[in-house]
Amino acid sequence: MTLMQLSKYLLDFLVKLINTPSPTGYTDDAITLIEKTFSVFPDLSMMRTNKGSLVIKWEGVSDSSTGLEQSLPPRALTAHVDTLGAMVKVIKPNGRLQLTTLGGLLLNGVETEGCWVLTQSGEKIRGSLMINKSSVHVYGAEVNKTKRSEETMEVRLDEQTTSAEETRELGIKVGDFITFDPRVEVRNGFIRSRFLDDKAGIASLFAAVKAMSESDLKPARTTYFLISNFEEVGHGAPAGIPAEVAELVVVDMAAIGEGQESDEFHATICIKDSSGPYHHGLSNHLRKLAADHNIPHKADIYPYYGSDGSAAMRAGADMAVALIGPGVDASHNYERTHIKALVATTQWIIVYLLS
Repeated sequence: MTLMQLSKYLLDFLVKLINTPSPTGYTDDAITLIEKTFSVFPDLSMMRTNKGSLVIKWEGVSDSSTGLEQSLPPRALTAHVDTLGAMVKVIKPNGRLQLTTLGGLLLNGVETEGCWVLTQSGEKIRGSLMINKSSVHVYGAEVNKTKRSEETMEVRLDEQTTSAEETRELGIKVGDFITFDPRVEVRNGFIRSRFLDDKAGIASLFAAVKAMSESDLKPARTTYFLISNFEEVGHGAPAGIPAEVAELVVVDMAAIGEGQESDEFHATICIKDSSGPYHHGLSNHLRKLAADHNIPHKADIYPYYGSDGSAAMRAGADMAVALIGPGVDASHNYERTHIKALVATTQWIIVYLLS
């Protein structure tokens, strides 16, 4: 597979996945898309966990030919499909909705954005997120001074409703999920969109599997891919990874900003985040692989970051954990990365699977 083909497959799947809403707690549609996409590879087997995540198994060379299972225990990679979002908290007397956020959603990052309210009956009702007092001609300077919070913002529905009763008649109830438009755009190699965290990681996993499968390559040892669905709220990876797995590589975004090494053109390995340092030996193995194969990469530390690896370690998982991923600008906001970072991440995954 050429680099151009790899980039095309990766981007096509990424855009499709981004446009499939999957806020934490409402991920079945996206999991189904991933399941269907990976089902074209005959060497993979899949199952869903009780929590709704997807576990993909790929038998390795050690299992299928050399019989060295005990000396080469299985390993796993994980990426999460759940994203930021919201739910209906209050149906207000004016017919509009007060929301409660899911994950670390930045409300100023989705102000005026189009959204869908997903009702229990399956209907989708269109709206947009506004501050309560949004008209400059009515409220003047107060519009700019208002702190953006759940209490000062509301979903304005594109329906003729001016009361809580009329809104309830539309089928909207407290607890309905709210998804925001991702606004994905690909231009000059840049991918600009909400929710690159962590759909970019899943797309890199897919591209790695596709590239290896088309070259008749298998992982050096049996490998599990966990597509987790509760990472944004802190409990994605503690469930779903088989107990015999000896090491876990998390594929998640690398945050970019002042004081960080990461950028949009490299893959990055996270050495330490808010949960502490990742496994020194596994991290060094990954860094050596990247150096030996000339994969553009950087190393970084994130003081306000946590991952599915952090959750697994806190839950007492007995395995080595490391974290790699593409550099993503404006994390948890209107994010952006570059195809170079996605390709580098994909190449890193490939050489790790073959090692």
